[in-house]
Amino acid sequence: MSTRIAFLKGHGTENDFVIIPDPDNAIDLSPAAVAALCDRRAGIGGDGLLHVVRSAAHPEAKDMAAEAEWFMDYRNGDGSTVEMCGNGVRVFARYLQRAGHVLEGDIAVATRGGVKTVHLAKDGDVTVGMGRALLPEGGVTVSVGERSWPARNVNMGNPHAVAFVDDLAQAGDLFAPPPFTPASAYPQGVNVEFVVDRGPRHVALRVHERGAGETRSCGTGACAVAVAAARRDGADPAVTGTPATYTVDVPGGRLVITERADGEIEMTGPAVIVAEGEIDGAWFDAVGR
Repeated sequence: MSTRIAFLKGHGTENDFVIIPDPDNAIDLSPAAVAALCDRRAGIGGDGLLHVVRSAAHPEAKDMAAEAEWFMDYRNGDGSTVEMCGNGVRVFARYLQRAGHVLEGDIAVATRGGVKTVHLAKDGDVTVGMGRALLPEGGVTVSVGERSWPARNVNMGNPHAVAFVDDLAQAGDLFAPPPFTPASAYPQGVNVEFVVDRGPRHVALRVHERGAGETRSCGTGACAVAVAAARRDGADPAVTGTPATYTVDVPGGRLVITERADGEIEMTGPAVIVAEGEIDGAWFDAVGR
């Protein structure tokens, strides 16, 4: 590839992403190229990559094109694909606004986890309709070293194991995926959240994300944690008819999660574009092999 490739860099509560605008899906983003771009020493650096494609131009999103013009082709930092990224959707929407593709207000974004509704507020915050949580039956246990905790199995379009602990330091370094049992609960791996209480309906977490290791924030993880905390606290909006709102502190900032009476979950938080530039085409060709 002789031409240079445009990119931007953004983050949502310090969960950071390389952004590649590619409306016509013309750039071959191999897993190796994605991993190289996300490398913090030899590349641009990021927890993941947001490939910005028109839905009609992507084979995985064509069926959603009537509902959402833009598809978030999200990749983990190791180059693997994933169903959904809550912080990524907010940053994706912020990029669309910056590029002039959308205005303030409600927009629809196609993801591998379905079409998500995003609201770009005048105050700068971004709210994402994250869908409903699924709570699979069966007990799950996660471990760090010699210690183990029961965990709540929550699916937000991607799998989560939520464990409540006494101290976030008990999560260890989170470089490697924390072991879990039974293995059948998460055949494709899992995002693991360790959670402590900070006050009434206020919790804090650390997270190991599949394919990324410990990250500064995880949007779907914050939603999973809020749902798990609500059920632990005896709150189920579908039963009571009263929304449940939790403040969730992550290492990179703060998110506000509301589970409505109809089961829909909304996540509100910041989304920031910090830089833009060009990738050298010769370098990209070399690392993409």
